[in-house]
Amino acid sequence: MKNILRKYISFGAAALLLVASTMIYGQEEPIVPNNINQIEIDQIIKKFTANEEEFRYALTNYVFNRSATIQTIGLGGNITGTYRRDSFMTFNSDGERFERITYFPMATLTEISVTPEDLDDLGGINPFALDPRNISMYSFSYMGKQRIDELNLHVFDVRPKVVPNPDKSKLRLFVGRIWVDDQDFMLVKSKGKGIPEGKQRFPVVETWRSSVDNKYWFPAYSASNDELVFDNGQVVKMRLRVRYEDYKQGRSEVIILDDPGDATDKDQPKKEEKKPLKPGEVPPPPPPPGK
Repeated sequence: MKNILRKYISFGAAALLLVASTMIYGQEEPIVPNNINQIEIDQIIKKFTANEEEFRYALTNYVFNRSATIQTIGLGGNITGTYRRDSFMTFNSDGERFERITYFPMATLTEISVTPEDLDDLGGINPFALDPRNISMYSFSYMGKQRIDELNLHVFDVRPKVVPNPDKSKLRLFVGRIWVDDQDFMLVKSKGKGIPEGKQRFPVVETWRSSVDNKYWFPAYSASNDELVFDNGQVVKMRLRVRYEDYKQGRSEVIILDDPGDATDKDQPKKEEKKPLKPGEVPPPPPPPGK
């Protein structure tokens, strides 16, 4: 995002979860040390990385709906601006994201605006944290184990070994914390942000996953409340809420709109022409009605 002084910012940090009962949320016990050696730690990383690869591949066979709301907060907790973007989402076999915007009213933000990096994080680092293809670029610090509700989780702090140079690469990497189930070795929760920041500010986003089809932990809810401090001393309070829901098997290749200006009233996505289904192909669900 960028503010009215042409500085840049993004979304951000710690939240309240009010979603499905299959999600990782609720009572959190303190992190306790777990005396395991480096070989065992490396095995945990290897296992959850393999599971993330399987999860990413499985996701290419699903479609889902995403509803994102970003708000700026003024004195007394009053909402001073809102950005809303609802989308019908899918991924192709290469992991490339496709999006059809289904609801996108005019934003009323006055202190900030959404940047391409924000949209990239909204569809990438915020819900998924780590790309398995980039695992070798990270350093992992094992913090111990933590019990959240009925799950016993391995806890890792994660950061890039080298922060990408924004002048030479568009690569964005995760910095923060992840929680990995000690039975299935699947990532079930993350809390962090994308870097590099450059002149922008990217607050911390906390994401919970829920079990889908009793096989995979898919993103279910992302939340953030943060104060973003710019180089000129300006502070912007903001809030982010994202819901990921209605996961169904089936793939629909649609056009992704990375620029909010691409979805003005006169340029709203047109109805797609129905194409005949291939034998055994599952049709995608219709997009949700406007809210």
